[in-house]
Amino acid sequence: MKLMKSKGMHNAQVTMYNEYTMKWLLKTLCIVTCALCIQSCGVYSFSGTTLSPTIKTITVNNFTLQTAGGPANLPLDLTERIKEYYQRYTNLKVVPTGGDLVLEGAVSGYDLVAVAPTATDQAGLNRLQITVTTRFTNNKDDTKSFEQPFSFYQDFPQNQTLSQNESRLVPKILDQIILDIFNKTAADW
Repeated sequence: MKLMKSKGMHNAQVTMYNEYTMKWLLKTLCIVTCALCIQSCGVYSFSGTTLSPTIKTITVNNFTLQTAGGPANLPLDLTERIKEYYQRYTNLKVVPTGGDLVLEGAVSGYDLVAVAPTATDQAGLNRLQITVTTRFTNNKDDTKSFEQPFSFYQDFPQNQTLSQNESRLVPKILDQIILDIFNKTAADW
């Protein structure tokens, strides 16, 4: 790379500028090359998944409601959110049956608990906790299959009712549970 010498620049300044520019270009080229190599090998992706390149499909069976309480559409909402999450953050195709990966389970807990007692022996906060028992089957590598409960909660003020907060809290809780399920199944955390 040849740089024309402008007025007032000494040879040493031109040489130093050329060396700096070349080092920067080489570093940038190395970083881009490494990133492309990592992305193309299929073992790791920038979305955080560590799925084998042989895994192409996922089946998400309808989750069921195995607890008293909770919105009637909670299992359906959970099922659809899981499908959307895997479509958005993996290259997997969602298929109705026979997937390389299979997710199924049930909403096994929908609990409202008083927490944070105050001086008057009343709860300062109420807690909504949802538990989802998930069965994951990896048809390509059975050692990665598991059954496990995933749980998360959100708190709300004692002077408010569940019905005032349910439509706001349930999506937040489900989002965290879905992230935990995804991390355990696709990111192998």
